[in-house]
Amino acid sequence: MSAEAGDRDAVLQAVSSAVLAVTRHLSVREVLQVIVRSARRLLDARYAALGVPDDQGAFAEFVAEGISDEQWEAIGPMPRQHGMLGAMLREAAPVRLPDIRRDPRFEYWPRAHPVLKDFLGVPILDGGQVLGIIFLSDKHSPGGFTEADERLLTMFAAHAAIALTNARLYERGRELALVEERTRMARELHDAVTQKLFSLRLTAQAAASLVTRDPDRALRELDRVERLAGEALAELRAVIVELRPAELDRHGLAETLRKHVRLLDRLHPAVFSFEETPVCELEPAVEVAVLRVAQEALHNASRHSGARAVHVRLGCAGGRVVLEVGDDGVGFDVSAAAGRGLGIASMNDRAQALDGSVRVSSEPGRGTLIRMEVPT
Repeated sequence: MSAEAGDRDAVLQAVSSAVLAVTRHLSVREVLQVIVRSARRLLDARYAALGVPDDQGAFAEFVAEGISDEQWEAIGPMPRQHGMLGAMLREAAPVRLPDIRRDPRFEYWPRAHPVLKDFLGVPILDGGQVLGIIFLSDKHSPGGFTEADERLLTMFAAHAAIALTNARLYERGRELALVEERTRMARELHDAVTQKLFSLRLTAQAAASLVTRDPDRALRELDRVERLAGEALAELRAVIVELRPAELDRHGLAETLRKHVRLLDRLHPAVFSFEETPVCELEPAVEVAVLRVAQEALHNASRHSGARAVHVRLGCAGGRVVLEVGDDGVGFDVSAAAGRGLGIASMNDRAQALDGSVRVSSEPGRGTLIRMEVPT
């Protein structure tokens, strides 16, 4: 097989990962991450990045490989459409340089930005429209990027455009489904809960008017108020449980969990970490259940465990999605936890409704591990 044919096979294999990312119902951002990771591996580069421009002179999405989370945070806000990035968007043509710093289109980097040298960038095109730009820097093998590398990345970008377009179409479909879901929930709230609350208000007013004239009847009306309030609360909870979190439709399960864990890490003294192995395709109901169990478990860990470290793992094994939330905190007696308001029963109910299970492992002084398994 010729080298050129081998390059084509490598491109097709790399792009297939991005296409499969779409079929796994991942978000646009996760598809971009797959594309960038594949391009970096394909051309043996230290750094890779992909930017999708917006209409305000910045980037709607910007993902990078080869930079740690700590470096990314130190670099600061998302880049603007200036310097080489802006030039690539305007010119819509490949750029290959032995040293980007010597090109007149280069302007500057933020202080914490890594110093890049050899550079290769190509536009991701849909006809004449620039969907984004993908670029690599610091090729590991000596000599920098070659003309063959440029052809290879251009071919890769042409196929990546298909994956990106399909991901956008899928995400728009999810957004439409989300609007329909919100409309349905609004109707249920009006038809069920609102009517119940209206009856509750009238009954409370009747009880208030009877307190001095007919205390016994007022007590009966107050009993009815309590019953109606319980029914309204139950119906409201039922509606909320069915409501699909908006974050799932925007970002997908893995990215939603990652963002939630990152937020907790910033808010609490404990170290919160997230680890993801490839997640299989999940039904919407499974995504909601896994997210809710993770949120409940993380809430418990942050409030009750006294842990120094809390970790979350998400992945698939043997046809089942597996979630683990563990901590090194004080632990507790699982058998005595039913009345402690830790939400274990709720977590079990969510898993069992999908033919899954939740196992809680903990001992005083030994930390806690919550493991959820649900068939995909």
